This record gives sequence, structure tokens and C-alpha cells, in this order.
Amino acid sequence: MAGHSKWANIKHRKAAQDARRGKVFTRLIRELVVAAKQGGPSPDDNPRLRAAVDKALGANMTRDTIDRAIARGAGASSADDMEELTYEGYAPGGIAVLVEAMTDNRNRTVAEVRHAFSKYGGNLGADGSVAYLFTRCGVLGYSSDVDEETLFSAALEAGAEDIESNADGSFDVLTPWQDFATAKKTLQEAGLEPEWADITMLPSSKVAAEAAGVDTTMRLVEALEELDDVQNVYTNVDIPDELLQSSD
Repeated sequence: MAGHSKWANIKHRKAAQDARRGKVFTRLIRELVVAAKQGGPSPDDNPRLRAAVDKALGANMTRDTIDRAIARGAGASSADDMEELTYEGYAPGGIAVLVEAMTDNRNRTVAEVRHAFSKYGGNLGADGSVAYLFTRCGVLGYSSDVDEETLFSAALEAGAEDIESNADGSFDVLTPWQDFATAKKTLQEAGLEPEWADITMLPSSKVAAEAAGVDTTMRLVEALEELDDVQNVYTNVDIPDELLQSSD
């Protein structure tokens, strides 16, 4: 899990940069619209929508904006007829990369994703080539300052599937993605506010990053994340501390 937390931190910094460019709101609104369209406008009955609302509130999106996005999705407007796509491929060194996108133009999106892979020495693969390496789940990250006994007790009550300790002393609480919002609320009510929390795709195995490939891998992921149609990018890379620091 140590590698996951490091990569989550990279994604967190990237998300902050995206926020300054206004991209994060676009992606959050898109997720709200699609979640409401597919599962209905009630967050209580729609786990995906509930998670999207929590993420939007965490990004300081106003309730009015959230409600308008949900209404758009519930209204099933043809203007919001977005298609969800998943692309799979490899970065140099055999590192698996999973890309989630929402688009109204499949040809445009696949061309942009393929170009990013090609530019940074990766390869876009066939459906199923890497998806089996990832599992969707909720993750709540806590710093080393948290009381371990209190966290473990509250996480158990919240229905966590697992708690992983990282090399830096921090902890990751893993939950079924459908129960993510409920588990997060339970932990918060116990006075345990996570440093970060998200529904993500966790790899079942990791590939160690070679010194020469860290920068290229990060550039590929960043290039994919910068594409307008891309919602999320996941990878099974494990970057040691010394390589992560040298790539900053």
C-alpha cells in the first residue's frame, strides 16, 4: 500500500493544479450528471451519486451547482448524452495504466489517449488487458498522527474491509466502494477526519519503477489527466521514496 499512498499524493497535487485551471469542476459536474442519469437523483439511493456529491463538496463546489448538475442528469437531456469509456494500456517498463473517460465523441477521445501513450513510450492495449489488475474500492487516508487503536476500532465499526499501514506511518482504510460515503461519515463522527478520501481503483500487484522510467511514467499520467475527456487515471507503479524525491 505504500506505493498507492505515494501515487495518491501525486494525484492530490495534480488535482490541486487542475483546480487552479478550473478543470476539476468540469470533471466533477460531469460525474454528477452521469451518476444521476444512471442511478437516479437521490444520493441516499445512489452510492455513486452520493460519493460524487461528497467529492464536489470537498472541492468547495456550491450546493446550487451540485443540484443543477443532478437535475441535468435526472432530466436526461440529450445535451448530456455522455458515453463512459475505459482505456487500458502500458507505460514503459510494463506498468499498467487504466484510464476512465466520459465523452460525447469516442473517436476524438481515443485518438487523444492513443497519442499520449505513444508520445511517452507507452502502448494502448485491448479491452481486458489490464483491467483485471485493478479493483474499485473506497480509500480514506490518515496521517501518522492518528491514534492507531482509535482508528482501527472505528474503522471496524464502519465496516472497513482492511486497514493498511504505510512506510511513513500513515494509514489507508479500505472500504467497499458502495459503502464509502457511509464509512467516511462513521469515521468522521468518531472524530477521525481523513487527510484525503476517494473512490479509486487499487492494483492487486505493483511494478517497481526504475530510476530511468519514473519521469516518463509521471509525464504519461499527467498528459492523460490533462485531456478534457479523461476523468481518472490509475496505475500499478510503485515509486520508492528516493526516486519520487529525485523526480520532483
